[in-house]
Amino acid sequence: MAKDIEQTTESKPAATPRAMTPWEQMERFMDDLMPGRWMQRWGGPAWADLLEGLQAPAPSVDVIDRDDAVVVKAEIPGVRKEDVEISLTENTLTLRGESRHEDKQDEGSFHRREIRRGAFSRVITLPAAVDTDKATAKFEDGMLVVSMPKVTKTSRKRVEIA
Repeated sequence: MAKDIEQTTESKPAATPRAMTPWEQMERFMDDLMPGRWMQRWGGPAWADLLEGLQAPAPSVDVIDRDDAVVVKAEIPGVRKEDVEISLTENTLTLRGESRHEDKQDEGSFHRREIRRGAFSRVITLPAAVDTDKATAKFEDGMLVVSMPKVTKTSRKRVEIA
């Protein structure tokens, strides 16, 4: 038996972790209550598959902690800067927006439809308290860059291992 297990076990590279969608979280929760892919038992799809079209796409972000500022870069292609709203508190940044696109198809039909349209929202917890009055934002070529000076400057110090 141990020999069979050794033969079927392959070493795969570690996958990059990603955040689960709320629907995937619900499916995992329901799986814990009723194991065995409970929706598929009755011939239904998984929650994530069933409700995929209802999920708002969240922009991908980089959060950079510098000595004197926090910089957030968000990738928001296909959205005009007039359609992006930025809210800031001392320790969170909220990005909201909407991609507006007239979806008029005069002839033919879609073979594949992957481009998502609609509203998005993303709340980012900042690594330090920032001065909300001195924050600046730039938006160019689908990339939003928000720079926020820290309330108190921090410096990094290298610690030697004993």
